[in-house]
Amino acid sequence: MRTLAFIESVDHEGVGVAHVDGKVAFIDGGVTGETVAYSKRRSKGNYDLGTVTEVVGRESSMRVTPRCSYFGNCGGCAMQHIEGSAQVAAKQRVLEDNLARIGKAPAEMMLPPIFGPAWGYRTRARLSVHYVHKKGGVLVGFHEKRSSFVADTFSCEVLTPAVSAMIPALREMFTSLATRDRLPQIELAVGEDVTALVLRHLDPIPEEDQEKLRAFADTHGIQWWLQPKGPETAHPWYPKDAPELDYRLPEFGLSLAFGPTEFTQVNPGVNRTLVSRAVKMLDPRPGERVGDLFCGLGNFSLAIAARGADVIGMEGAPSLVARAQANARRNGLEARAKFVSFDLYKNAEGAIENLGHVDKLLIDPPRDGALDICKALPEPGPERIVYVSCSPSTLARDAGVLVHVKGYRLMAAGVVNMFPHTGHVESIALFQR
Repeated sequence: MRTLAFIESVDHEGVGVAHVDGKVAFIDGGVTGETVAYSKRRSKGNYDLGTVTEVVGRESSMRVTPRCSYFGNCGGCAMQHIEGSAQVAAKQRVLEDNLARIGKAPAEMMLPPIFGPAWGYRTRARLSVHYVHKKGGVLVGFHEKRSSFVADTFSCEVLTPAVSAMIPALREMFTSLATRDRLPQIELAVGEDVTALVLRHLDPIPEEDQEKLRAFADTHGIQWWLQPKGPETAHPWYPKDAPELDYRLPEFGLSLAFGPTEFTQVNPGVNRTLVSRAVKMLDPRPGERVGDLFCGLGNFSLAIAARGADVIGMEGAPSLVARAQANARRNGLEARAKFVSFDLYKNAEGAIENLGHVDKLLIDPPRDGALDICKALPEPGPERIVYVSCSPSTLARDAGVLVHVKGYRLMAAGVVNMFPHTGHVESIALFQR
């Protein structure tokens, strides 16, 4: 018996939302405005999970043919069946809803979304490597949707074209290795002048396998890094004389070096636009002292310093602080950009005390947000706060504190489509005292 549903909306994960027999139904593959037949995967007390089996009647104008032939099986993307601007609109609705419902702090103005190329944009990724005898060799790629199995793919439309084209050769080369079942993953990092592949290996790599890895690097123009244990053990292996990994922010005349296991944004084009907007919103000026919390390797800090302000960056990981300091020297900004290692989660009050007075503040936390930091801000605090977020729910929660407890106005907010075709919602917000 087929079940019919009218898709009322699409959430930020690309899942259609409907109401059937008094319950909410979340239906993979549904697009707003369509009537669909679907099969139930799971039924819970007040909602069902399902998958579209057929569009009944006219398809939505927002429905498009996925570019990737593996879409639906590979879990790397969730929204390729939805037109690009409709994807962004769904994410914007999620941000607006979270600010209003969770934070009780709707923005006074919604900003135009930040977006960039939708294909071939991804310069950072963690790809699984798994030998499957029944498949006749090694699989390289993302996991299957809702599964721990590795998707059987030979290309990827969101990875950079050169890396996508390399996947069949990677599969063939790994299949030929004696240690093929002891190599669980590759971390990918594409810089301006080099592509680095960090190979996680559980056992020492024998010489015969090393020869094949070196030959692959020579043929495809990449650099291998080896990682025998945790990320801190990753080290350049072959060729030793490859160019240094870096990305650039031309508007600010910056080149930022990074290690392949260090955090950088996956989408360099969108990151350039994001940094530009954040600096414009913050409006740093010579003579001002600006704080940058969760500063990483200096992505925002150095752009702020390039505009003439004095910046103090704080970050929990000492290795990233060292990298930020090196990037300040690399760009001749060490006099205006200082960096401190401080655990911003364990001791938020101590962090704010050590930060001292700042005229303006940028916050760019992980998904957990910056609740304790917001609570610990002095009153009156910085005149302006720019908050960059990768979780609309924690941004909304923290916005509630800034607006209702600390007395700020949420002047503007908008989404940043850092991960097209996925459910990730990045955003930026401006608070003013």
